[in-house]
Amino acid sequence: MGEPRRPDRVAESIREQVATFLSEGAKDPRIRGFVTVTAVEMTRDLRHANVFVSVMGDEAAIKATFQGLASVASHLRSMLGKTLRLRNAPEIHFKADESIAHASRIEQLLAQIRTDRDAVTGDVPAPAAGTDATAGEHPGPSSDDSPAQ
Repeated sequence: MGEPRRPDRVAESIREQVATFLSEGAKDPRIRGFVTVTAVEMTRDLRHANVFVSVMGDEAAIKATFQGLASVASHLRSMLGKTLRLRNAPEIHFKADESIAHASRIEQLLAQIRTDRDAVTGDVPAPAAGTDATAGEHPGPSSDDSPAQ
């Protein structure tokens, strides 16, 4: 019964190892900028690993980073085979993870909708959750107001 979960466990171990390698051991000068390993998907036979990475930077830096990642993939594969003690080390395929950029774009659009809506209706934005909407109206009792004993 534990067999279907093994690809998930191996994927998580690979994600940790690849992230450590990229932050500490990657010597390729093309791997620059802020590279984050967001997820790893394994095939059921553990032969292939799709490593999803998010790269911050301009288009040229992102393209160069993916070229650098492709060039270190074979070295990374052998390192993973030794570190994780797998019979067959998985083939590493780096893929762009657009979810962070996509989430940022959605947040931008929602903020624009809020500002447009407030401009049309003339509403003042409501206080954010967790803030005190009654601040300044009536202060609570202070230690000076308590009767002396």
